[in-house]
Amino acid sequence: MTNTTVRRSQGRRSTRCALLVAAALAAGTALETGTASAAPDPDPAANAPTTLTIARVSGPIEIDGSLGDAAWKGLTPIGTWYETNPGDNTVPPVGNIAYLAYDDEFLYAGFELADPRPDDIRAPLADRDNVPSNTDYAGIIIDPTGTGKTAILLLANARGVQYDAVNDDTSGTEDSSPNFFWDSVARIHDRGWTLEMRVPFSSLRYPRRDVQTWRIMLYRNRPRDFRYQFFTTRHPRGGNCFICRSNVLVGLERLPTGGGIVFAPYATARYEATPEGELGSPLERSFEAAAGFDAKWRPDASTVIDATLNPDFSQIESDVALIAANERFALFFPEQRPFFLEGLELLQTPLQVVYTRTMTDPQWGARATGRAGGLAYTGLVVQDEGGGRVVIPRPNSSDLVDQDFRSWAGIGRMRYDLGESFAGVLATSREIDGGGHNRVVGPDFEWRPGDGDSVTGQLLLGWTRTPERPELSEEWDGRAQRGYAGRAQWRHSSTRIDWLTIYREVSGDFRADNGYIPQAGFREGYGEAGYTFRPETGLLRRVRPFAIYDQHVDLDENLLLQQVSAGAGMDALWSSQVQLSYSHDRILAGTEVLPRQQLVYSVSVSPSMTFSQIELSGSAGQQIDFENARTGTGADIAVALTVRPTPHLELILNESLRWLDVRSDGEKQRLFTARVDRLRATYSFSARMFIRAIGQYEVTRRDPDLYLEDVARKEATFSASALFAFKLDWQSVLFLGYGDNQAFSDMTRSLEPEVRQLFLKFSYAFQR
Repeated sequence: MTNTTVRRSQGRRSTRCALLVAAALAAGTALETGTASAAPDPDPAANAPTTLTIARVSGPIEIDGSLGDAAWKGLTPIGTWYETNPGDNTVPPVGNIAYLAYDDEFLYAGFELADPRPDDIRAPLADRDNVPSNTDYAGIIIDPTGTGKTAILLLANARGVQYDAVNDDTSGTEDSSPNFFWDSVARIHDRGWTLEMRVPFSSLRYPRRDVQTWRIMLYRNRPRDFRYQFFTTRHPRGGNCFICRSNVLVGLERLPTGGGIVFAPYATARYEATPEGELGSPLERSFEAAAGFDAKWRPDASTVIDATLNPDFSQIESDVALIAANERFALFFPEQRPFFLEGLELLQTPLQVVYTRTMTDPQWGARATGRAGGLAYTGLVVQDEGGGRVVIPRPNSSDLVDQDFRSWAGIGRMRYDLGESFAGVLATSREIDGGGHNRVVGPDFEWRPGDGDSVTGQLLLGWTRTPERPELSEEWDGRAQRGYAGRAQWRHSSTRIDWLTIYREVSGDFRADNGYIPQAGFREGYGEAGYTFRPETGLLRRVRPFAIYDQHVDLDENLLLQQVSAGAGMDALWSSQVQLSYSHDRILAGTEVLPRQQLVYSVSVSPSMTFSQIELSGSAGQQIDFENARTGTGADIAVALTVRPTPHLELILNESLRWLDVRSDGEKQRLFTARVDRLRATYSFSARMFIRAIGQYEVTRRDPDLYLEDVARKEATFSASALFAFKLDWQSVLFLGYGDNQAFSDMTRSLEPEVRQLFLKFSYAFQR
């Protein structure tokens, strides 16, 4: 959502270690009429965080979006804001006024946001967290610990649709998976729009002391010809942090010391039909009902204890399909299940040895998360009934193996803040029913020697005894393995120049069964450098030429991958982001190192409220046929189009296409074509109620005569789903849905039912 998290607003993830440089920028503000105040002091010394004072109120504040309560009238307005994008600490072109207050239970924030053309405000109705950067929104970014490292984003668009997330400076990530209890109401009027927010102190984690000193930023996003971002604090370009620039918040006294409890029972019912035998056979019908609960207890203001029994971790929406044809490594999908999301930022380390989607069917789980002084910690234990698949990493590929056994997973993490730096330790364990285990432990750190430099590192040791299941994987024969993994990184960023260096090494026997490590037995050296220009007029607002060198070798120094690329990234009109590069690679396929030259591109543009997002990405040129170890030609194309004909209706079309041509008998022939078509339609009656339909078709067509091994000529699946949802809050929900999955049958040469189901879910959160 913020300028430091451009990767989320682009809606895609790079498959290379590309440096995503986006400094949090800044500038100053304004009156409700839209006339600007005096320009902010350009003196660099003025970049130090300023102080905001919050007042205790005794009168009631009704959250109705009007700011008409008497309690707001006596508060000091916050009128100094800074434009962060595209300006550099300049005066915003529109007025922004905010107010902060609190009482015995809640923190309040009110905003009066001027706009000379209210009809241009982009504020569609949508589900929670569907508040992209191409819409108007505002809110608070709050750090109750006062450390300046991690903060909670509580934002709402101009119709009150909520977005909440955790932003972590140490990992440089913003994760919208965590949810919090809070209220917001917004109103659009003839002078712009207003927003009121109420946040229970029970939703926040803060030290146990009488007088509190927190950190906070007030933030407004306003997309028009460019994406304009306004903050109440400066963020000098080229810095190595975002949350550290927050305003200091004083005036909080005698806050609640804890004792909050949330108890959320649920009930589900599912009617399902599956084939009795092979695809195309008669359907066998079944009915299943289940119940369970999630519980959250806050014994004090800085500690949270979570427990769950027979949790419902079902996916209400399927993942967007990724093309797997001709891929060497297992694909990654983000976590979306609530129980795993408390303190999630603590588990993000340089090496991803925690990937909670490896816990596929938990029967119960418990965890504790908290902070004591400069020490933050989290720990969880889960009983997993199994199912799903496990990644077996190799130097140049990875395998997926079925996991059909029970296991117990445990994760423990501690991180101690040392000024702007930190040191931490992480331990994970997977104990397998019937024999076998995987245990990983090691330290990590971040050192910030200056304002533009950040050095991070992690070293891990692993001990594994594989289960005795050779029918599932040849290495699962009860063998003992010991391994190590390490990563070191140095990132530098200034106003113009940035560079990044990474060294990574993973031994062949290292395993992280609770994580996502799809490659083992290799070393990597990576370097990237860029130079940024910032035109103040014209179509462009940022141009960054860059160069990248990346090399992977196995532990015997045999080449796995060498990449040399150069290109440029640009920010332009209509909040567009463009990146073009030319890449010259050498890649191991089978036993031969093959060349590859490609044009790699990505384009994202947001021209209007109706056509709110258009994205195009991919590559073209030479492609490697990894299954048959040869070079061919082809392309990858991914298109995403978001259309909003009305504020209530959203249509998202995703199209992905990959093809590869090779020479055979002196002629160019098509090896395979893979395609994914997906349409997602959502009609939102309000910010709490919507109906959604999704259709997704995946197909891969191959020429078996061009393969060295037997392959299917055609593989295809089709899935369709419909969902009605009503949400009082993120844990008090009613879902009614239907799903139909079909797969291509070689016997009938058509799509046949694979599973059909009708499901109902009800959950309600009791709070005290």
